[in-house]
Amino acid sequence: MNIQFYKYQGTGNDFIMIDNRQNYFPKNDTNLIEKICDRRFGIGADGLILLENDNSTDFRMVYYNSDGNESSMCGNGGRCIVAFAKSLNVIQDKTTFIATDGLHQATIFENGIVSLQMKDVDTIKIEDEYIYLNTGSPHHVTLVNDIQNYDVKANGAEIRYSDLYGKAGSNVNFVSQLADNHFRLRTYERGVEDETLSCGTGATAVAIAMNAIEKTKSSQIDLDVQGGKLKVSFEKTTKGYQNVFLEGKAAFVFEGKIEVNS
Repeated sequence: MNIQFYKYQGTGNDFIMIDNRQNYFPKNDTNLIEKICDRRFGIGADGLILLENDNSTDFRMVYYNSDGNESSMCGNGGRCIVAFAKSLNVIQDKTTFIATDGLHQATIFENGIVSLQMKDVDTIKIEDEYIYLNTGSPHHVTLVNDIQNYDVKANGAEIRYSDLYGKAGSNVNFVSQLADNHFRLRTYERGVEDETLSCGTGATAVAIAMNAIEKTKSSQIDLDVQGGKLKVSFEKTTKGYQNVFLEGKAAFVFEGKIEVNS
């Protein structure tokens, strides 16, 4: 079977996009998805995303990590699928779509910037050494010195597989503050089991976490990731953090066909 695919990236977080509105893709074939995402034996990507029909919204987003398993929400993937949907003429400049964590609204601008509404956050666990919260995916956030030379893979894996998070694990973010509302972060992603150049739900988690522990009072946060720059904005209310938006570029890279045996 030949599969038409499209490669997109959001600040270096790259994804294989497949138009599955005809439901032809063997979505339960974990080994196939892992092989397609492999950077040596497949196309290569941090994850694979299916665009599918949905009765109540413009489309459905189904996300798989590069290990082949369906996963929780991916913020950069969400921004990329909006760009992909526009290229297919499924949407114009604004959209509402459904993902594993619920409804999302988004706007895509002419310069390639996508602004994606993330889920509200009403529960934040603040400990002496870290902050934990769920922004569509679970995130552990900790401040570090000398982030440039920090061993993200080793330290991230240690936390991800620790008894703290059990079998399910957590994504792990390491953060340094650059200015009042400006932070740099590096993320170890579960399912990829390595550092990625960017993580959208991670950037969202860091922005909210830094506000929650009063490292910043700003509701608009600039974030430097390994693959570029992101912005996160939100409203802090008595119920938590609402109207949370992740903003950054989403870009088409290339398209092609891959022959697979399912």
